[in-house]
Amino acid sequence: MRAAILRDYGEPLAVRELPDPEPASDGAVVRVDACGVCRSDWHAWSGHGEWADDRVPRGQVLGHEPAGEVVAVGDEVDRFRPGDRVVVPFSLGDGTCPHCRRGAGNVCEDGRALGFEAAAPGAFAERVAVPAADYNLVERPEWLGATAAAALGCRYMTAYHALAERTTVGGGDAVVVHGCGGVGLSAIQIAAALGARVIAVDVDDDALSLASDLGADETVNPTAADADATAEEGGTAGAVPERVRDLTDGGADVSLDALGIAETCRNSVRSLRPRGTHVQVGLTTDAERGEVSLPTDWMTRWEISFLGSRGMPPTSYPDLFALIEATGIDPGGLVARELSLSEVSDRLAAMDEYDVRGVEVVTEL
Repeated sequence: MRAAILRDYGEPLAVRELPDPEPASDGAVVRVDACGVCRSDWHAWSGHGEWADDRVPRGQVLGHEPAGEVVAVGDEVDRFRPGDRVVVPFSLGDGTCPHCRRGAGNVCEDGRALGFEAAAPGAFAERVAVPAADYNLVERPEWLGATAAAALGCRYMTAYHALAERTTVGGGDAVVVHGCGGVGLSAIQIAAALGARVIAVDVDDDALSLASDLGADETVNPTAADADATAEEGGTAGAVPERVRDLTDGGADVSLDALGIAETCRNSVRSLRPRGTHVQVGLTTDAERGEVSLPTDWMTRWEISFLGSRGMPPTSYPDLFALIEATGIDPGGLVARELSLSEVSDRLAAMDEYDVRGVEVVTEL
């Protein structure tokens, strides 16, 4: 099979022929029909994560947002057969630990991260092996095509878990999303579907325009906000939070950092009303190395909640599918570009300058 391999950090991936994987006794092999290209892939390609002992090893097959069809299963697999249409979550649980049994397989004690560790080769490949298939594989509804399912496979389900499960966004809530890349746009669409009033924050006007198309009620460009603050008040580092507070009559109920740099994280926290909730989804870069200073005294004074959110348990997919069906929102509407496997390196490099709009999906393997 063809697969894209991380040779060295920041260098083009090597597209090579590898042996087809075989299913473990409890596992399955999935033919990849589509796989999204995510900012988490960019973090891996860039060599980030050593500060958390989480650096992706050289030689890794990247890719963690696959959708496709089962082609082989192990002897112990009961729920799936060759020919089944599936989505593969990137947070692979063992299905037996206390977290998995409580429906939190995304934080499984013995879990694997698809495409990010040697034990779980990724899905920038024609085939991908899935352990504990009965627990991890998700049957794909007939109405959900492979390309849209790949768009759903990390960023969309991550946004859903953050907004509907880590916190519980509901009708009338004010939600602000900092960063309008793939996960930010997904969060905007989902928050709007949950009945929230949504504010999108990004430095790119094209990204903000797309955010408006996907359900944002208001948009804030930090560059413009800073310029306004400079003209009116002599400049302030709190221009974005001030603008959000103006738009929400005192601050957002929920604020989500979809980017992960220090500025967006702090802006997100400062954008909240008393007893508001910040949700951290974006991962940090070399500049932060996993650490961001926060206004903890202010957070204590106003009882601000700070939550981390990673992926989504596979057991939550039925609820996400139900929301999509009930509201008519379209994950496929986020797909801005379809790629061949050989184009992935260039698109990862484009993320260095944030030169990616919406969600890009590999459909030619």
